[in-house]
Amino acid sequence: MTRRRAALAAVVLLVGLAGFTAYAQVARPYHDGSVWAIGFIRVKAGMEPAYLNYLASDWKKEQEAMKADGLILSYKVISVEAHTPAEWNLMLMTEYKSLAAMEASADKADALGQKLFGSDQKMMQGYRDRLEIREVLGDRLGRELILEPKK
Repeated sequence: MTRRRAALAAVVLLVGLAGFTAYAQVARPYHDGSVWAIGFIRVKAGMEPAYLNYLASDWKKEQEAMKADGLILSYKVISVEAHTPAEWNLMLMTEYKSLAAMEASADKADALGQKLFGSDQKMMQGYRDRLEIREVLGDRLGRELILEPKK
């Protein structure tokens, strides 16, 4: 009887170790990609041309300068149809190499903004002016997941 229990314990142990080994070897079918800072904007009724002019001028100028300085990888503006008057209708997206790169570049991005647009007072006036034409409904950080080919 003791031999039988010892054999059973050995089998359970081997099965357990085999299961652990198989678990440890499970590969993720993806790897982490870049990080996106996403802003959800609701442009006020009738103000689309004014806000799109701002995006095509000052916002794009800042994004291009950050891209040239290596602070960001890319940027996008996505327009959608809002389903209710309170929903967002524009997504502003800025791509960073990683979360660490985004955090490390914050001071450089602030300095670049002051270089491009002037004093804090001038920048604050720009924020107040944009309040008249749009509302920021929220921000999100997202990480791109790169899917691996099926093996």
